[in-house]
Amino acid sequence: MQSTGNAGGNHNLILSSTGVDFAALLKKMDTGLLVTELLGHGINTVTGDYSRGAAGFWVAGGVLQYAVEEITIAGNLLDMFKQIIAIGTDVEARGSKQTGSILIERMTVAGD
Repeated sequence: MQSTGNAGGNHNLILSSTGVDFAALLKKMDTGLLVTELLGHGINTVTGDYSRGAAGFWVAGGVLQYAVEEITIAGNLLDMFKQIIAIGTDVEARGSKQTGSILIERMTVAGD
């Protein structure tokens, strides 16, 4: 195929909100991990396997409980995309990419 000149990543990625604000996303999550930082590069673009270092906050009862760091989150991109439950109204634009917070139903979380 002829090059489109867009090598090196995704472009013009805009995810529409499902109409819930950040507080409602936390309540919907109930218990889980709010990821605020990702570390390293661990995406296999052939298989879709995804594994990255992460930091953030543990959430219980829809409320932030405590900070967590030096953990790993893992999953498969196809499964992750299928398990998007909600996208928040807290849209952040970074160049041609725009999305709110994304709530994913299930991922593997490892660490102490």
